[in-house]
Parts: sequence; structure tokens; C-alpha cells
Amino acid sequence: MSKSGTNTASFIHDDFLLQSPVAKVLYHTYAKDLPILDYHCHLPPDDIATDRIFKNLTSIWLEGDHYKWRAMRTLGIDEHYITGKASDYEKFEKWAHTLPYTLRNPLYHWSHLELKRYFDVDQLLSPATARAIYDEVSNKLNQSNYSTRGLISKMNVELICTTDDPIDSLEQHATIKREGFACKILPAFRPDAAYAIENPVAYKSYLQKLSEVSGISINNYEQLLLALSKRIDYFQAAGCRLSDHGLEKIYFVKSGTVNAAHVFSKVLSGASLEAKEIESFKADILLQLGKLYHAKGWTQQFHLGALRNANSRLLSTLGPNTGFDSIGDYSQAENLSLFLNELDKTNQLTKTILYNLNPADNEVMATMIGNFNDGSIKGKIQYGSGWWFLDQKDGITKQLNALSNMSLLSCFIGMLTDSRSFLSFPRHEYFRRILCNMLGDDVVRGELPHDEKWLGKIVGDVCYYNAKEYLKF
Repeated sequence: MSKSGTNTASFIHDDFLLQSPVAKVLYHTYAKDLPILDYHCHLPPDDIATDRIFKNLTSIWLEGDHYKWRAMRTLGIDEHYITGKASDYEKFEKWAHTLPYTLRNPLYHWSHLELKRYFDVDQLLSPATARAIYDEVSNKLNQSNYSTRGLISKMNVELICTTDDPIDSLEQHATIKREGFACKILPAFRPDAAYAIENPVAYKSYLQKLSEVSGISINNYEQLLLALSKRIDYFQAAGCRLSDHGLEKIYFVKSGTVNAAHVFSKVLSGASLEAKEIESFKADILLQLGKLYHAKGWTQQFHLGALRNANSRLLSTLGPNTGFDSIGDYSQAENLSLFLNELDKTNQLTKTILYNLNPADNEVMATMIGNFNDGSIKGKIQYGSGWWFLDQKDGITKQLNALSNMSLLSCFIGMLTDSRSFLSFPRHEYFRRILCNMLGDDVVRGELPHDEKWLGKIVGDVCYYNAKEYLKF
């Protein structure tokens, strides 16, 4: 495109974030060209099955991206230009106005990486460059090699695990597999709605759908567990080997304190529930699911610590997942330890990945995994990568430091996007550069030996090979 305006050549260059010769060698020789295993994201499988072509840069970049929406609101931009009825270009124009003000926010790095890696745009986005960038990228997006599958292939993505409810048909995954797309697209089992009894009306409606897809008439707790087991079998047949749970915290109560079957019968009868009963029910069903995952050889993931839907006024207007969630300060350690131990006591603790949203819990998670790594599998219990508000440079660095100090960085299974955007795969590059720079800095300071091949092996393992071995897809 036109070279007028500020060029990113001095910004997103080959050695971006790499501050030593060692870091540069590690990244360019051992990390850069490795395939991407994105084992947790929220990409819509329907867009991949239909090989969606996005009509313009707004539709692929701003549609559903609450990271950008939050930044725009903070800058004082009216909702009309964010989720409202403004035209696509008007919305993009407001984002172009916003981006220069995001300096030091990861959006500034991510956005320019995405423009450069996918579309070869080498200019900084601003009001002055908005029209030219919008037109150039939108024209490219209308070409078949920039469809969803084209974008995935461009980033050398080998595996994507979507996030799917137990009631999902998984028809899109079957279509993708049947058509032979080179990147493996697999479902992950996310049963949060199956124990969301705090909203009885919505929960009963969900049970009806679960009954229909499982073929089990759910009239008691045993039948609920049987229905979920049937759906786990169904997901297994579709290639699923992962579950995922989004929770404020892990729930745990001592066995026999509250009867989950009794609580479930109260839900069906419409009786009101006490907070302790809700937590006890969730605690039991999580344990039962954990045992089912172990029997299948699955990996279970727990994303812990989000404070969701904090703004009730805007939640009622715009709905969930629109940018009104934040970091919560829930107590994590004790219940998490008791939960994992309950499964481990009977040797039914499957491979587990723990993610925290509150950075105050970094060392909690990094030490927790050591309690249940029993030598049976390399890195059986994992401290997951920086997630959501923590998948930026500082958050990634702190997670890697906590993991290095309290456990073994060399066993880590690396980065994921946790994203709803098809333009987010450069976040793997971002992580890889940060990792290589960290190790390079250690060598420069004399804290690690300058053993390029061994350091390169560790880099390759963390960026790709550990996850490939761990997930066994």
C-alpha cells in the first residue's frame, strides 16, 4: 500500500521484542516456524465449516471483540459506534481513532501484528491511514484465500479446539472433517450450563434440550449424569479429548454434607435453593465429570477467577460477553486442593490445566500443580498460560516467571488464543518472542549457560512439542 504516513518497519520488524542476539537466534531458529496448536479458543465452528468470507475489516476485526469495545468506551466513544447501528466504516473509523491512544495496552501490539502478518500492511493505523487500510484489507478479505480457512492456513495452524456446549450437534465439525481441511478442528466439552442451577427457569429449559439430544429423560440426578455421559461419548466420537470449565472458583464440600440428588429434585420441583446447596451441587457434578474425563483419558481445563457481568445496566441492554467482566478476587487454593485430592485419592485425576485470572494467584497455581504431578505423565497437571486480562507482555512474563520459579518451565504446554477472532493467531508469535527474549536476557546476565541447542530445544518444546505430546491428537 501507499508508503505515506508512519511506517511500522521500525516497530513490527523481524526482531520485535527480541533484545539480545541470543533471543534473536532462539526465536528465528527454534520458534518462528513451528506450527500452532491452539487448544483453547472460542472461534465459531460454523464460520470454518462454511469457510466464511468476511465482507470488510470491521466484520472480522470488531465483530464481538470486547477487548476493543472496552478501549473505545474508555475513550468516550458512543455505543452507537461500537455495538450500535453505525455503518461498518463509521465503526472502523472510530477504532482507527482509538488505536493510537492504546499505547502500552496489548491492543496496540496485537492490532499492528495482525495487520502486518495477515495483510502485509506496514503502516500504523490512525485517522490519517484509516481509509486506505480499510479499503486495502477489505478488498483482500473478499478473495477466497482470505476466507476463514485461508486465514488459518496462512498462520500455519495445525490444531484448533473450539468450545462447545454438551447440547451442540457438532455438525460443523463433521463437515470440516469430511471436506478434509488440513488444520484439525476439534470440539472441546464445556458443560457450564449443565450445573447452572442458580437460574432455575433457564436451567429447566436447558435440561429439556439436553434430554432431547442425549435421548435420556432427565427426571433425577442419576439421569442427568447419564445424559452427560452420553454426550461425552458423542463428543469423543467427534474427536474431542478436552473439557473446559469457566468458574469463579472450584466448588468443594465434604462428602455427605449435602445430597446432590436431593438438591436436583428441589430444582425440578421449583423449590428455592440455599447458596450452600447450589455450591454443593456444583461440587458434586464437577467430581462426577472429572471421573468421566479420567475414564476417557481426556484433559480437563479450569478457567478460574472471572467476575462476570458487573454492569447490570449495560448487561440488560447489550447482553453477556460484551465487555463488562473483570478480574475477581475469589479464594482459590483450599477448595482447588481438596477437589484435586478427592479425584487423586482414587487415582481418577486426569490430566488437568489450571488457569487463573487474578495475578495474585500466580504462585498459588504454580505450586498447586506440584501437589498432584505424580510422575505418571510429564507435566500431568499444568499451570496454564496467561489468560484473558493476563495474555499481554507483563502477564505472560509473570506467568512464565512463576512457573519457572515454582515448577518446570521445560514441561509447559505453551500458549493459546482464548479468542473469538480469526485474526488472533499472532498472539502465539507474541508469546514466542516474549519467551525467547526472557531466556536471552538470562543468558546475557550470566544466569543461564549459552547453550544454543539446549535452549532451542526448551523453546521448541514449550512452543509446540510439549503440547503435541500432552494432548495426543
